[in-house]
Amino acid sequence: MSTTTTATLGRAAVPGPGGPADSPAQAPRVVRQRRRRPGLIALSVALIAAGGLSGALLFTASGQRSSVLVVARDVPVGATLTDADLAPASLALDPVVKAVPAANRAGLVGQRAAVALKAGSLLSPSQVTATSLVKNGEQLVGVALKPSQLPASRLAPGQKVLIVSTPDPAQAGAAASPGAGKPAEPAPAPKTLAATVVAVGAAAPATGVVVVDVAVPAADGPVLASRVATGAVALIVAAQEGGS
Repeated sequence: MSTTTTATLGRAAVPGPGGPADSPAQAPRVVRQRRRRPGLIALSVALIAAGGLSGALLFTASGQRSSVLVVARDVPVGATLTDADLAPASLALDPVVKAVPAANRAGLVGQRAAVALKAGSLLSPSQVTATSLVKNGEQLVGVALKPSQLPASRLAPGQKVLIVSTPDPAQAGAAASPGAGKPAEPAPAPKTLAATVVAVGAAAPATGVVVVDVAVPAADGPVLASRVATGAVALIVAAQEGGS
C-alpha cells in the first residue's frame, strides 16, 4: 500500500528552528548600501594634498640657510669695529629678519657701532654706522683724569658727560675767609661743559691716569683745553634721556 505526500503550495518543506516542517520560511535580509558622496571624497583628498605640500614647503624653507654676520665679542656703542669683532654664521632666517651678509664683512671694518653690541647676537644693518661721533662744528679734546676725577663705572663712546671745573684750593680758602668784619661770600657754582665721550684710553700703570677723548662745541674747545692743563677738572656722567 503506497502513500502520496503533496506539498502545500506557498509553504517550504524545510523545518524551521524548533518548529514543525511546514512553518513558513523567513524572508532574506536586504542590506542597504551607503551612498557615496563624491564631493566629500574630493575635499578630503584636497586637504591631504595641501597638508603634504605645506610640510614639503616648510621642510624646504628650513633647509635654506644664509651666511650672515654675528657679533664675536661685546662692542660698546661708538667703538670702531675690527675684523675680530665679527664672525660668519650659517642660519635659517625668516625673510623679514634684516641681517648683514657675511660677504659684507670687509666693508664693516672701520665703521662704528651705533648701539651696544653683545657677543653672539645677529648683526643688523641699523646697528652699524659710518658717522663719526665728532660732528660738524665740534672739536676733539683729550682730558687726562686721575682715578678720583672720574666715576668708577666704565665709560663708553657715545656717552654724555659733564666736564666740571674744580676750584683752586687757595682761591676757595680766600673766599671762605674774606677777612675780619666781612661776611663770607657764597662759593660760586662750578662751571660745567657738556661733552660726548669719543674714546677712552687705558689707565697708566703707575698713576692710573686715564685720557678720555671728548667732543665739545668748537667755541668751547680751547677753554676746556686750558682747564685740562691745570688739572682742575673732573668728569661726571650726565643723566640719560628718559631717566629719573
